Amino acid sequence: MWTQCVEPRPFAARRLICFPHAGGSPYFFRSWSRSLTDHEVHSVCYPGRAERIAEPPATELVPMARRIAEAVRPLLDGRPTALFGHSMGAIVAYEVAGALEDEGLEVAHLFASSARAPRLMRPDPDAAAAWDEKSIAETLIELGGTDAELLRNPAFVELVMPYIDADFRMLASYGPHRAAPLRCPVTALVGDRDPRVDAGQVSAWKESTRGRFRMRTLPGDHFYLASEPPFAVIGEAWERETAGPGTSRRGGRPDPATGRG
Repeated sequence: MWTQCVEPRPFAARRLICFPHAGGSPYFFRSWSRSLTDHEVHSVCYPGRAERIAEPPATELVPMARRIAEAVRPLLDGRPTALFGHSMGAIVAYEVAGALEDEGLEVAHLFASSARAPRLMRPDPDAAAAWDEKSIAETLIELGGTDAELLRNPAFVELVMPYIDADFRMLASYGPHRAAPLRCPVTALVGDRDPRVDAGQVSAWKESTRGRFRMRTLPGDHFYLASEPPFAVIGEAWERETAGPGTSRRGGRPDPATGRG
């Protein structure tokens, strides 16, 4: 199964499909449905982890995204459905959104968290080849998503390193290939102390859509959302879409952060 839904809500007003970071699992978003009470929250499970631990990890991002798009297609049944991707998950969500739009389906919103815009990414075979257990562990500690003590536990490393390694290599091999921007609105988010992704790289997401664009800088590092999930930002985005083109929660003025409505 490509997605998990902890609390099905067939009568919820909206759906949110969440895409984890490199080395992440659907458990990262397990608690979100408790706060997003008007959403039915689904979390993507990549191969090689969690309930899919026996499967080999994916090695190519775009083909994996197309398989995810096929799996989530039934969820786009007329109820507004948004995609939220964190770090590598933002790129996967972007590719899934594009694949769905190519089929004529409507994605209500894309939230791209802690990720450089796709147009800034280029395949880097040298970087992909250079990843090893030591460099991956150092990067995980720098980003703040993994307890350093866990990375000194051989049993933990033996369990998680195969799919973390595969994710890092898959992301290093990714390059943009879509010629047309998305139709759906995009909100790009970044922590103000992110050691790997800066505001300029995040603001470049505006070139990825013909729809509304907004950028939000939030307190925290690369994993700012672990302690303070951006539920308010998600809610504001829905309100802006309900308000219609050219309006905002500030009384109908264009968003001063972007110059766009």
